[in-house]
Amino acid sequence: MLKNYRVSLGSEFKGYNRAKLIKDVMAGVTVAAVALPLALAFGVSSGATASAGLVTAIVAGLVIGTLSGGFYQISGPTGAMAAILIALVSQYKMQGVFVATFMAGIFLLLAGLFRLGRLTALIPSSVITGFTSGIAVIIASGQIKNLVGLSSFNGSFLALMHQILTGVINPTALMIGILTILLMIFYPKSWNNQLPASLIAIVFATLFVLVFKIDVPVVGKMPTTLLPDNRFHLDMLNLKMMQGLLVPAFSIAALGMIESLLCGASAGRAAKQPLDNNQELVAQGVGNMVLPFFGGIPATAAIARTSVAIKSGAQTRLAGIVHALILLLSMFLFAPLMSAIPLSALAGVLIMTAIRMNEWEAIDFLVKHQMKGGMIKFLVTMVVTVAFDLSTAILVGIVIGFVLFILKVSQIEISTSQIDPKRMNQHPNRAIEDWYVIYVTGPLFFLTSDQLKTVVEQLPDESDLIFSLRGVSMVDVTTLKLFIDILTAYHAQGRRIVFSSMSDRLYTSFQRAGIVAQAGESAFYPAVNQFLVALWEEQDDETGKEPLKETNAVIQERQKN
Repeated sequence: MLKNYRVSLGSEFKGYNRAKLIKDVMAGVTVAAVALPLALAFGVSSGATASAGLVTAIVAGLVIGTLSGGFYQISGPTGAMAAILIALVSQYKMQGVFVATFMAGIFLLLAGLFRLGRLTALIPSSVITGFTSGIAVIIASGQIKNLVGLSSFNGSFLALMHQILTGVINPTALMIGILTILLMIFYPKSWNNQLPASLIAIVFATLFVLVFKIDVPVVGKMPTTLLPDNRFHLDMLNLKMMQGLLVPAFSIAALGMIESLLCGASAGRAAKQPLDNNQELVAQGVGNMVLPFFGGIPATAAIARTSVAIKSGAQTRLAGIVHALILLLSMFLFAPLMSAIPLSALAGVLIMTAIRMNEWEAIDFLVKHQMKGGMIKFLVTMVVTVAFDLSTAILVGIVIGFVLFILKVSQIEISTSQIDPKRMNQHPNRAIEDWYVIYVTGPLFFLTSDQLKTVVEQLPDESDLIFSLRGVSMVDVTTLKLFIDILTAYHAQGRRIVFSSMSDRLYTSFQRAGIVAQAGESAFYPAVNQFLVALWEEQDDETGKEPLKETNAVIQERQKN
């Protein structure tokens, strides 16, 4: 993996020159303009502080950006991660966040080293859409108190609604929040990559508060160091706390893996360079292990910042590093100004971010095309995400996905047809008319074998049987035993069974189960019509030999030639 990383760096910086450096620097500045308000907002929304969000963006940009599996990946705090941290902060305070982040980093590092980068393929897209929407609901609802100027309120959501309805709010804060939302809605999209609406809104809101000395809740003191007093120390690790934080740490790691790899898959197509999934997981792991030592919260690759980097012309991973250095410089130079940012303005930014993070195209596709299974997975995952947590939501979504998949593949089509000599331009013949064909389409396994058994039992007592298995994709032990039972019963009654249109894979399964030996190779035909030709020749044959077997051999020999 280290060798691949060195080769990747060599290819990335091959022919690097002044022109490319200028593009990287400009892209880094543009990304920093987008990342600054988001970092502050996600720090607040996580239950931590705005400064924790800013430190996270700086350290993640430097560490993860350097080690990333794709030059275009820009990592930092995200809304999805903030949704997980809300409960974690309330229960374990920042010490618990630091420990869980460090543990999650270890999980991610191990996932990368053991090359588990393709595990996200096991999660259905509608499940991802569902928990993305669930996270959006959590973010938006969690910012209502800041939007109305009640940043110190710690009651339930219903109690908050009661406060708002009874008029216990800060009207000025609400006005700032609403204006922020309106600006982000009506701001020209063509300007957003160069000068993001979120940054403009926060700058104007801050100047408004400073110039007119408005009394609204603000961000508060911002640090001017990367080593704040409230940060992680190894002596914080203890077995009891680590056991209690195992599930949250796994949730952080799982979300970090999902967000980073999905972001990389999308960005890789835009940049025309695929993401090295396992290298990305290593980068995320190392980054999240380092972040707590600087008082940071969990980080992951972010599609908003990454897409801006690509559109701004980023050439190498230096763009992400430049973005981090710009944020570091802003922390030293503008800390006093950032401390006066109204929380309601950040709330407006987060509410709009939550609305936009919904995968509206995917949701529209599910509804428009009436994808019932997808809609069920989407809705259940979204509800579970809001009601419980991300880990439970992912687990429930995957389980529902597998259950719906099994129910879907268990749908099988079985039709029965009696052989009609007239349709074959043959004279009526009692021996021929006793033959029935059962056409099977779909997998034959324990959930569908009873349907096949019922159809066979409904045939007339004296009939002979042809199985047409062209549409059978698989067969399990339960169905193979059923075929053996049917063969045994038919042979005991002097009735005949023929198998046709089987794939090589299916024929091999029949061989291993002993069905080919029990029925005889002469009972297997490439197609139903070829058997019918042999059957009429058998009826017309007057030699007294075994024409059916001979005809079958002739047909097989003709096919080979």
